[in-house]
Amino acid sequence: MDDLDDLHDMDHRIVSALRACGTDPRVAGAARALSWAGEHAALWLAAGLAGAAVDRGRRGAWLRGTALTAGAHLVSMGVKRVVRRPRPAHVEPLVRTAGRHSFPSSHATSAAAAAVAFGALGAHAIPPLAAAVCVSRLVVGVHYPSDVAAGAALGALTARLGARWMRGETHHD
Repeated sequence: MDDLDDLHDMDHRIVSALRACGTDPRVAGAARALSWAGEHAALWLAAGLAGAAVDRGRRGAWLRGTALTAGAHLVSMGVKRVVRRPRPAHVEPLVRTAGRHSFPSSHATSAAAAAVAFGALGAHAIPPLAAAVCVSRLVVGVHYPSDVAAGAALGALTARLGARWMRGETHHD
């Protein structure tokens, strides 16, 4: 159990340190804006639909990537209901949250899914923006690093598993 206690302690210390960055009003404002934009995967769904509108030759791939991103987000919400980990209570959050549960971070899940899916389509601005959304959840004090890491892994895995479908490669039996 010592390893788990160490992880728990490290999770708490990292949240405290990053939340302290939010005492700078500019950092707090940016973190709040990124958190708001990532709520319910809205930023990523909008990016996918914009990609589909602009890149007509690959419209289907953009729409399937958007569906993968939405699907990853829904899966993370289901996992949250099973795990039921409470959000950090030792720091004052800078934003309100849609739910009480923390693991995994749905923001990180949809961000990583979008980074993998849309990054594969050449949207090079998406991965760094996705990383910023992930970090914002720590700065606003509503997730532990392990929540964000697990969410990012879930999102990236979902997008990778759906990569062939996204590209329109299907098997017919």
